[in-house]
Amino acid sequence: MTNTLNYLGAIHDQLQKQWPDNKTVNIVCHGHSVPAGYFATPYVNSLEAYPQLLLKIIKQRFPFAVANVIVSAIGGENSESGMKRFSSDVLNHNPAVVTIDYGLNDRGIGLPKAMEFWENMIEKAAESDVKIILLTPSWDKSYFQKDENWKNLEAHAGQIRKLAEKHATGLADVFLKFGEYVKKEEDLVALLSHVNHPSEIGHRIIAEEIAKYFIAR
Repeated sequence: MTNTLNYLGAIHDQLQKQWPDNKTVNIVCHGHSVPAGYFATPYVNSLEAYPQLLLKIIKQRFPFAVANVIVSAIGGENSESGMKRFSSDVLNHNPAVVTIDYGLNDRGIGLPKAMEFWENMIEKAAESDVKIILLTPSWDKSYFQKDENWKNLEAHAGQIRKLAEKHATGLADVFLKFGEYVKKEEDLVALLSHVNHPSEIGHRIIAEEIAKYFIAR
């Protein structure tokens, strides 16, 4: 498993530099409606979605940094279309770090295709020396039925963990963190603002899970 303190080591060094030695560090959040900021569709609450919450955390930990969190997410998208525009909409921003979040919607294309498309993005990022943090999916209301949709979500979470291990990328295990919250609080409803969109509490959990990689050494 990738060491959370060292994985972004060179980026931490840059984030800690003061003017005039610092430079802009771009982080791109790629994916579907969740990083795009959709809460109760069609409402988009960008400022309370996890990309902006992540930026707040980074700025608290690295007060001298010039950091941007750029959202390249599109509601309703899966990793196939996300892969097709990875170079034009993600790598074109010259990011230091990219997060990938397609697990919820990839149930519609299945595990083999999802693996192909995720690996394509991971490899393109590696070719450009860009660090990747893969996100397992946040939960949706299929949890209450424990139906095929839920089983597929569990399977995609497992596949994303394997991809992170195989390619030595970062992993934000959102699926696990939602499970820990529900086990403790016994209330998934508090984490959802819609059928498949997190609430502000849910987005905060996601941001904090990604932010474990952004801790000054």
